Amino acid sequence: MPKYSIVVVDDHPLLREALCRNLAQRSDFEVIGEAGDGEEAVKVALELKPDLVIMDVGLPKLSGVEATKRIKAACPEIALLVLTIHDDEEYILSLLEAGAAGYLLKTSHSEDIDRAISAVLTGEMVLDPSVCGKLVRMASSRTQNRTPVEITETLSTREMEVLRLAAKGLANKSIACEYNLLFKSN
Repeated sequence: MPKYSIVVVDDHPLLREALCRNLAQRSDFEVIGEAGDGEEAVKVALELKPDLVIMDVGLPKLSGVEATKRIKAACPEIALLVLTIHDDEEYILSLLEAGAAGYLLKTSHSEDIDRAISAVLTGEMVLDPSVCGKLVRMASSRTQNRTPVEITETLSTREMEVLRLAAKGLANKSIACEYNLLFKSN
């Protein structure tokens, strides 16, 4: 089993330590560095080139948004997972546009964080259910003010049902179970 290298970035030492302790319990994760501010995050990430950076948003010296932009510009192969208390649309969109592959809130359980890390490391996009709901509402409100565009391809009934469940915040596994789809877990 491959061991993925991780850098943890948070300005609260207690939270950083707890997250590192949690990750150390997994045989497939290895924390190789930590940072307490945005400038240090960029320096550590570019020096160590981890597989993943777990990034907070509200950081001293350099915001999580700017640190994410700089890391992704220099090393696009590094995956970035945001773990924050901030659920403002401004932060969500800015970080996703900067290249973050996931956005979780600090209210997440450790198992959800572990699953998100694994998903992001395999190239999946992961969003906290409440963040996903906000994005769907934002997109919906933006499209209500536009002139409708003719769509030549429609979604199947099953695709629409899956989309509705995802918009409600259900995880991929829950949706798969809902439809008795085969789902292999690692």
